[in-house]
Amino acid sequence: MYNCTAKSIEKVNFRKAMRNFKLLLILFLCIFSVKIMAQVTFIVQTLPANTPPQDSLYIAGNFTGWEPGLLQYQLHKNAENKWSITLANQANGTVIKFKFTRGSWATVEKGPGGEEIADRSFTFGNGDSVDVIIARWADAGGGSTSTAAANVKIMSNDFFMPQLNRTRRIWIYYPPGYETSGISYPVLYMHDGQNLFDAATSFSGEWEVDETLNKLAAQGKKVPIVVGIDNGGVDRISEYTPWANAQYGGGDGEKYMQFIVETLKPYIDQHYRTLPDRENTGILGSSLGGLISHYGSLQFQGTFSKAGLFSPSYWFSDSIWAFTHSFGMVQNLRFFQLCGTGEGAGVQSDMKRMNDSLVSIGFGQDNIFNKIVAGGEHNEKLWREAFGEAYIWLFNNYVNSIEDAVQPSGISCFPNPVADILTFQTDGNAIFDTVFIVDMKGREVKMSKQFIGNKIDVHDLQPGTYIIRGSTGKIIREGKFIKN
Repeated sequence: MYNCTAKSIEKVNFRKAMRNFKLLLILFLCIFSVKIMAQVTFIVQTLPANTPPQDSLYIAGNFTGWEPGLLQYQLHKNAENKWSITLANQANGTVIKFKFTRGSWATVEKGPGGEEIADRSFTFGNGDSVDVIIARWADAGGGSTSTAAANVKIMSNDFFMPQLNRTRRIWIYYPPGYETSGISYPVLYMHDGQNLFDAATSFSGEWEVDETLNKLAAQGKKVPIVVGIDNGGVDRISEYTPWANAQYGGGDGEKYMQFIVETLKPYIDQHYRTLPDRENTGILGSSLGGLISHYGSLQFQGTFSKAGLFSPSYWFSDSIWAFTHSFGMVQNLRFFQLCGTGEGAGVQSDMKRMNDSLVSIGFGQDNIFNKIVAGGEHNEKLWREAFGEAYIWLFNNYVNSIEDAVQPSGISCFPNPVADILTFQTDGNAIFDTVFIVDMKGREVKMSKQFIGNKIDVHDLQPGTYIIRGSTGKIIREGKFIKN
């Protein structure tokens, strides 16, 4: 009896000891977890004297998707009337990179001489408060000198976007010799125009699209017209996202793409010597610009035949996967996907998942190029260094086409505008095997192999601007006319 009682007491004591041990372990883990977490408050001690008093300040970094004006990352005045923001707890050792803006990359901070500055960096656990000095703003006396090449122009500072009821600056890169060549060129549409050509307007260094293409041209390679569309600053997230995100908002991506396809592209094709068909039209962007390029290329497969998807933000909405699978392959496309290992494993896995998704809906693996750069980070340096390779791969057929495929001399049309019968002729009175008429969206609307005296009946066409293209063997010549 004594032994049984002793054993029972021992068991009870053992259970109590184990219970106490578990409680201590839980308490230890809680204490330990608190110790390894930290937060930080950034306090702006000095601002440029010309900071507009009505503007707000924002912090933008790798933890915001580099979006420059998110409300949850807006700074507020503290008790000492200084701008400040406290970031949420992060594990000790977590490194963030960031800059300060007034809501857009056009208003990002600059160095004392107006020069570009490196991303700021902070490691959680290295103090709970950081004083900040902002020397200058990009849009207010920055002093930076333009680095845009001579063949880059501002097409418009306030091009109207009827689908969004706002205006936007549009850049255009002309291939070397455009003024005298008489040749028509493919067109590459690109987002974040501020960052493409000019360090003075970029927020973290430019892509050097103009320098890269000019070097390729000097090497004898063919280069396209590039149309750069400025992002809308605070409207960037909305315009570059077809679907809303619970945290970041968005969802005007379809209207933005309709602007490019229905308003901007017809204007470009009407006023510049372009090859307007889908085979000669591409779209390219980075981050959310990569997301909208993916969406736009699939949604408007009749307009685009190639898409550059740099560091694409597939994470923004799970709808991207359902959209990709439901929309499917209507016409063939070429995709160039790019990311760096420094962007995180999630970006790489999403890119691989998208590759497999595109293959599963019918796109050939030979039309999808995936490039992962060791150490590459989510920034202009990664995109700048990959741009030339991406262009050559996406526009491979054009870059490697025979030089005389498009003759300098074009087709003259008269009367122009025309109501019924269009007469056309070329230098040397070339005789064509076939004549095509193409609308400003690149759609073939008429084809004829039977015409007398270089005349073609166009009475049945809708009013508008059209391309007439004549071919004989490998020679193609073209002109433009307006149908009344």
